[in-house]
Amino acid sequence: MTETINTAFYQTKNSSPGVPNTPMTLKERMESLELAPYFMMYTNLMTYPLKFRQHVLAIKEKLTYAKTASRFGVGMASLMRWNRRITPCTTHNKPATKIDMEALAQDVATYPDDYQYERAQRFGVSAQGIRHALKRLRVSRKKNTSASQS
Repeated sequence: MTETINTAFYQTKNSSPGVPNTPMTLKERMESLELAPYFMMYTNLMTYPLKFRQHVLAIKEKLTYAKTASRFGVGMASLMRWNRRITPCTTHNKPATKIDMEALAQDVATYPDDYQYERAQRFGVSAQGIRHALKRLRVSRKKNTSASQS
């Protein structure tokens, strides 16, 4: 049963259906795999498609986490996470930022010499939050263009 399900995702070269493969080294196995096109599309991305996750979990029912992870080239932590929740989390339930970017740009124009901790007190946020917001606005610290005299 497992052999017929797996042939949809990969087949080894020089193997006939129904005949078990002889053990190979990892290098030989990687060279001999002919992976299905949709599987190859998602190997370098951050998330795997839901269909692939469902297939891996169906195979996992017959194998251990370690064997399933090595067979499909995914991490064991990913398998355990998929077992808990198969659909990927797409959104976070929090606002992008507490700082109004237009108000911060106006504050920078009004008070160009203020320190970040002073801006943080006016906005009611941390100085680190101001630093990140200024970075998003692409505002760098004020630089002295003339050389100092000593």
